[in-house]
Amino acid sequence: MDAVTALTSFSIAAALMTMTPGIDTALVLRTASVETGQKAMAAGAGISLGVLFWGLLSALGVAAVLAVSETAYLVMRIAGAAYLSWLGGQMLWAALRKDKALEASQVEIRQTSLAGWFGRGLFTNLLNPKIGVFYMSFLPQFMVDGVNPVGWSALLAGIHGLMGIAWCAAIVLAARPISQLVKKRVVSKVMDGVTGAVLVGFGLKLFFEERPA
Repeated sequence: MDAVTALTSFSIAAALMTMTPGIDTALVLRTASVETGQKAMAAGAGISLGVLFWGLLSALGVAAVLAVSETAYLVMRIAGAAYLSWLGGQMLWAALRKDKALEASQVEIRQTSLAGWFGRGLFTNLLNPKIGVFYMSFLPQFMVDGVNPVGWSALLAGIHGLMGIAWCAAIVLAARPISQLVKKRVVSKVMDGVTGAVLVGFGLKLFFEERPA
């Protein structure tokens, strides 16, 4: 496979993966709707950096440990499930609290810094071992003879990460028309409840799901 064909094929596949609804989309959409676009983009930047890390780790062979080691995969799976459940649980708690308590909770959440949301996006991505296993099986399909595998993998992961940033920006723009509506307490509670349930659901799914073959 030549470089142009590899880049074109990878870009198409990566774009489809990026736009597939999942944890990342739910997290960014909720943050853009309930809080601010800047915080949503910070979370998206963290997610994209996680993609770059997985690409580099895959090229270096580190991610291969997750593919062959039951123990390593189990540890990562439990850590990822616990983190997603904790993050989703916080949103569920804010959604289920009574109005007076909810107001205090919302003030606390809105004080989360951009760096805090960046970290949430990053750890949401890095603590998902399925992404590491996926990259181990995905990137080799687009390798080109005669190029440095680490550098090429970094390029492909970088393209994927930039697509993620662009997709997050599109989500933020799409959320603007409903941002005023979401400021209403009832709607905000619903958004937190739905997103929290999604994250907890993904966490439970990750915990009970078997390691990919």
